[in-house]
Parts: sequence; structure tokens; C-alpha cells
Amino acid sequence: MMRVVTFGEIMLRLSPPANTRFSQAQSYDAHYGGSESNVAAALAQFGVDARFVTRLPDNDISDGAVAGLRALGVDTSEIARGGERVGVYYLERGAGQRPSRVIYDRKNSAIATASRDNFDWKRIIGGADWFHFSGITPALGENVAEIALDAVTCAKRCGATVSCDLNYRTALWSIGDARRVMARFAPHIDIMIANETQLRDVFGDDAHFPIAATTVRGGSSADENDFAGELRIGGTVYRSRGYRLSIVDRIGGGDAFAAGLIYAQLNGYAPQDAVEFAAAAGALKHTIDGDVLLANVSEVEAVVDGGDGRVDR
Repeated sequence: MMRVVTFGEIMLRLSPPANTRFSQAQSYDAHYGGSESNVAAALAQFGVDARFVTRLPDNDISDGAVAGLRALGVDTSEIARGGERVGVYYLERGAGQRPSRVIYDRKNSAIATASRDNFDWKRIIGGADWFHFSGITPALGENVAEIALDAVTCAKRCGATVSCDLNYRTALWSIGDARRVMARFAPHIDIMIANETQLRDVFGDDAHFPIAATTVRGGSSADENDFAGELRIGGTVYRSRGYRLSIVDRIGGGDAFAAGLIYAQLNGYAPQDAVEFAAAAGALKHTIDGDVLLANVSEVEAVVDGGDGRVDR
């Protein structure tokens, strides 16, 4: 069985029920998620041996996050324990012309205060076929960037493919800081997932990766969007068919796309088939509550093969 290792932060997500606003909230629905943990969980649903690595404090909230990952089949055996808190983010879901809003409360989270000696990457990554991270992780601090770079360089030495979802977040760092830090990662990345604007802003006009992929979105409503995927290999661009999404939860759509692309690459899909599978996975995630794509390979393939390209609630 193919093994994938992902590294990043898992957070507690708190959302007012349905489409109520923060100012109306009397209670909050709880989910756990994060870019790399979402990818690992989706891959586990696809039957891949997926290991998620992070650092969490030794408390009941962390235990809930770990239990949720284990229930989905994710290998959590290399999660380090330590630090004081689990990062939190608050999500107000949009509706119609009102966009969604996110408030982060992740300062001094356990992963943000981690040190390099918390992770034995040779043991963690040894024998893995793939390593995945996002640009969110090195943005958490210089120490986390060093840990992530240790992981990436170890993955390359171990012969694993390295993918990165750039996921640039203005709330975490400036373009200048992202440029400076991500330049150190660029030589080790085999597959870059990023939109063209972010790719150019962070890596410049001459940035070239062996494989680049992106989601393509359109529409002005929080309830419905157009969605597709593109895959660039050399000078050739492969584009998936488009989907008109009726959105239940947009969080994690890009992570599901990344997981679909990793699965397709691991299984030798032709480029057009790979981007179709990845886009279908991303589209399907928008119909599922929470951060994680809860679907198996057959369900994604049914979307690839289905009808008019509309994914309904």
C-alpha cells in the first residue's frame, strides 16, 4: 500500500449553527480540521496509508482531534505531544451575497511553539512514497518553517514525491516573508498547487515546477459557485470539466482537490484523468459539512462520470 505523510496544524473549528452570524450565536458547532490533516483524512477514505504529523498539547481537546482522525483511518502515531493549546478558528458561513468570515485564534498553539527535536523525520518519513505540506505551515513561525524544511529535505533524500499547496494567507504573513521563506522550499517541490496570481507573487514570473495545479472558481454567491481544476505539466495544460456547485460547506474544497490529485498521481492516472478526479473530489467536498471530504473512490468516480456536472446538496 502507498504511504503518504502530511505535516501541519489541526485546529478546532467553531461555527454558529446554519447561516447565523457571530453576533447572533448562542451556541457553536465544533469540527476539527486543517489543510494537511484534511488531505490525510481524504486520502485515508480513498484507501491510502495516510499519516498526519503535528504537535498537540496533552489534553482532552487534543484527544478529540486525534480520535476523529483515527476514526477516519489516519495514522496518528507520530503526533508529538507538548505545548499549551490547540489553535482555534471561528467560521461564520455566508449566504447569498454575504461572504463567509473567519477569525483565527491560533497564536502560541502547540505546533507554533514546536522545536526541531520534536520530530524524527527519518523515522517518520522513511518508506513513504509521498510527503505533503501547505504554505500555511511555514507561515506559523520561523521555527515551524525550519521543521517543515527538515521534513521536506528528508522526504527528498528518502525518495518521496513532495507536494505543496501554497495556500497563501495574508493573516499569517506578508508576500515578502512568504517569498523569502518559500524560496528555500521551491527546489524540493515536485508538485505545486496554487493559483497563478499567488504563484507569481510568491515565486516570481520565472517560477517553474515539474507539475503545477490549481482550482478555478467563479460566481459571486456564497451558495453557488462554478468550480474546475487545471493541471500543468511542462507546457501542456489539462482542464477538468466544470461543476456548478450548490454549496453546503466550502471549507476544505482545495484540500480535497489536493488529495484527489495525490491519489491520482500515486495510481498512475493519465493527466486528464488525474485532473478530472481531483476536480470531482473538490466539487464533492462542497456538499459535505465539516472540513473533511467523507467519500470513497467510487463516489468520486461517480461524480467524474455523472450527468451534467452539477453537484447538488
